[in-house]
Amino acid sequence: MLSASALSSFFINRSVALLALCQALLTTGNVLLVSVLALIGNQLADQPALATLPVAVQFLGTMLAAYPASLLMKRIGRRAGFWIGNGLGIVGALVAFWALGRESMLLFCFGSALIGACIGISQLYRFAAVDVSDEAHKHRAISLVMAGGLVAALVGPALAIWSRDWLPDLLYGGNYLALVLIYLLAITALGWVRVPPSSDEEVHGQARPIAEVVRQPVFIVAVLGAVVAYAVMVLIMNATPLSMQACGFSFGITAGVIQWHVLGMFAPSFITGRLISRFGVTTIMLVGAVLMIGCILVNLQGIGRWHFTSALILLGVGWNFLFIGSTSLLTEAYRPAEKARAQGINEMLVSMSVMVASFCSGLLQNLWGWDWVNLAMAPPLALVVIAILWLGRIKGTEQPA
Repeated sequence: MLSASALSSFFINRSVALLALCQALLTTGNVLLVSVLALIGNQLADQPALATLPVAVQFLGTMLAAYPASLLMKRIGRRAGFWIGNGLGIVGALVAFWALGRESMLLFCFGSALIGACIGISQLYRFAAVDVSDEAHKHRAISLVMAGGLVAALVGPALAIWSRDWLPDLLYGGNYLALVLIYLLAITALGWVRVPPSSDEEVHGQARPIAEVVRQPVFIVAVLGAVVAYAVMVLIMNATPLSMQACGFSFGITAGVIQWHVLGMFAPSFITGRLISRFGVTTIMLVGAVLMIGCILVNLQGIGRWHFTSALILLGVGWNFLFIGSTSLLTEAYRPAEKARAQGINEMLVSMSVMVASFCSGLLQNLWGWDWVNLAMAPPLALVVIAILWLGRIKGTEQPA
């Protein structure tokens, strides 16, 4: 028979795997939405300028849900919080489906906002992985959960194309039925996840004022790294298709470049946690920032297919190292009683950066051009490099685990 410790280890490992599955489902749904949202907005909008309104509303829902969701989970637990999040996603997808039939932009935006709230809540899967892992394995748990996004890179685009034709009389309606199925699968998988309830220390423990928590160098660098990683990645990724189209590349070639980028984002996750344990979190964050700077340098060298492909692979791997490293670093910045607020603030700021970057990518590309889009991303990345080196100096040389 299995000992109590072995049984506990089995449940912990299984929970990490199930959280990775939930992350894969979430990201698959996100990729599906990226494929259709702007097209639907263009179909429903009275004016072309409003075509991306559902995208903005979805990001707004994500941003507004992140902080309250973290506080709610402190009270009712991770699993119940994720169930609520996926439930909101199901309602949002059904509202959006209904709105398509009624050709109502207002209803569609409402549904998109609910889906955004689902995404904002479900982005906490990687922090739940920390809760079901011991201290020695938390980096690998975060990394493995993020690796679920690799499934999305392979399945998401195909699912978007396949489900679009499920209902011939309602274009894109099948996409939202597929989204309902995705969130139902996540709810089912969460039923097998074993997340320990919030400890007495988390609920009733002594917590410092939030201003004191956010002033810590560790917190500042962790949040700065996550915000810049996501903002730079989203802005360059969204501007790349526009630039490639202007250079005369076909949609198929552009889609292939984006797929290589998504693979670069998630494939390294199988080893990122081990690299963090081996070389230290700040070292991996620094490598990630340098790789993203490398993306900018390659983009500035030319506009050939090789330039776009190699640059976006560098962008994806750099994002992986910097974002997962920042998530791991954030876990060092708070006490148990401060966890919910610290994680909530981090998620809210990351979501805000994604919303701003999504809005600005096309604007900068049209106003300044491809070279200046890349040059504009160099200062925030340079700031991250300086901040990481500053933190390393404060903490001293980090020894391999």
